[in-house]
Amino acid sequence: MAVGQLVPSNLFLNHSAATTLIPTSTPPRHRHLLCISSANHTTATDNDSPFPSFGRVKTLLVHRRRKDQSHRRAVQLEDDNDDDIAPRPRRSQSRSRGGERWDMIPNYTPQSKSATDTKFFSLKSFKEIGCSEYMIESLQKLLLSRPSHVQAMAFAPVISGKTCVIADQSGSGKTLAYLAPIIQLLRLEELEGRSSKSSSQAPRVLVLAPTAELASQVLDNCRSLSKSGVPFKSMVVTGGFRQKTQLENLQQGVDVLIATPGRFLFLIHEGFLQLTNLRCAILDEVDILFGDEDFEVALQSLINSSPVDTQYLFVTATLPKNVYTKLVEVFPDCEMIMGPGMHRISSRLQEIIVDCSGEDGQEKTPDTAFLNKKTALLQLVEENPVPRTIVFCNKIETCRKVENLLKRFDRKGNHVQVLPFHAAMTQESRLASMEEFTRSPSKGVSQFMVCTDRASRGIDFTRVDHVILFDFPRDPSEYVRRVGRTARGAKGVGKAFIFVVGKQVSLARKIMERNQKGHPLHDVPSAY
Repeated sequence: MAVGQLVPSNLFLNHSAATTLIPTSTPPRHRHLLCISSANHTTATDNDSPFPSFGRVKTLLVHRRRKDQSHRRAVQLEDDNDDDIAPRPRRSQSRSRGGERWDMIPNYTPQSKSATDTKFFSLKSFKEIGCSEYMIESLQKLLLSRPSHVQAMAFAPVISGKTCVIADQSGSGKTLAYLAPIIQLLRLEELEGRSSKSSSQAPRVLVLAPTAELASQVLDNCRSLSKSGVPFKSMVVTGGFRQKTQLENLQQGVDVLIATPGRFLFLIHEGFLQLTNLRCAILDEVDILFGDEDFEVALQSLINSSPVDTQYLFVTATLPKNVYTKLVEVFPDCEMIMGPGMHRISSRLQEIIVDCSGEDGQEKTPDTAFLNKKTALLQLVEENPVPRTIVFCNKIETCRKVENLLKRFDRKGNHVQVLPFHAAMTQESRLASMEEFTRSPSKGVSQFMVCTDRASRGIDFTRVDHVILFDFPRDPSEYVRRVGRTARGAKGVGKAFIFVVGKQVSLARKIMERNQKGHPLHDVPSAY
């Protein structure tokens, strides 16, 4: 956040909070640092607010004196009555590393991880939205007692066979929003004798996913639902595994086939896959799929090979204008199901801008920017240890530098476990990193998944404490997907540290502002 610049008090609403880390030299200069605390601007009651003790947004101007470094003075720019005043922030802490100091204006403590966000769930029950008794029992075995908003909104249109766009924020439960009604519909058709069970090489449901990792995750969801009481066959076909084994499994019959676009095209062109029995096609993370060089050819092959009454579902956490335009051109009767979190981030996510531009007199080069980011990263590792952190980089080369940096920080590997995740690895290695990251780390060990945007594409990592954007994303919509890897579901909380240099500071603020207002990011320029 820019130094010495006042920000409108409505910049950060009740959806997240932000603070700023700003480098200072020694001795410190005379600075004005701005801290915006999260608060509730709506008329909801205290019980409805994720931050019930906060009044209206308070803008705190913290003045750092030259002579007395420990002194802090807070000036309240907007005030309410005494009952609404938010708790005063804790005292700022300063640390030094390599001759440079970073001052962190701490944010208010987020709500407990055990607390459940009641705004995540619909007021309707699974029975009220149309779930059958066996589906309800199956969901209860998975410890799901009430649908999320997008699940409640999508159930009736999906089970009635409508072609839909299902859009909501990351972690809102979109996978179950399409799986539950589709599987219930297949089961109902079987019981009524209107459809045969799975047949060789001819699935009834097809799910296209942009990455093998997301495809494997969808398969895990299918298997969990099937084992809990709604039996159906599912399998995944992607590159990186033995093709012969996949073809043998496909010949044995499958209800739900999950595939990446490249492997789907191969199966269609070679005659290993028939779509004559296809009931529904789901395009998960459709905005990402449109960036796949194989996708538009795969979509045309899918349309040409499927029955005319096939249902299409397009699932996404972001909906760029060009993607929406393409969808409505091909599917003009497509129904929009937009959850309440669309174009927003989780209400339990704290966003923290870390300005790594350097001092005014410092030479501004990519190397100095990397050194400043390195300093900030190591401070977070040392002073804010948490069990799980995801570090996003734009390039594989940067990933490797960060991996080496973290490994050198803890040479014996007693406290830091580094798990790489990018396209230069084999698929088996990436899946191994995913599986390791989902396990509970040993006591006193912090796991760091260092990755490219491949890990932001719909993959559901549970209990991620911190997300660090070491590199600012090239595409503004990628920002939403990256920070959406934490604070997921009804109980998740987390922090996102956004490392920025130069004009990225103002771009980050603009993205946050639009996310708080629920505005799309179509007109936000790229940082590169």
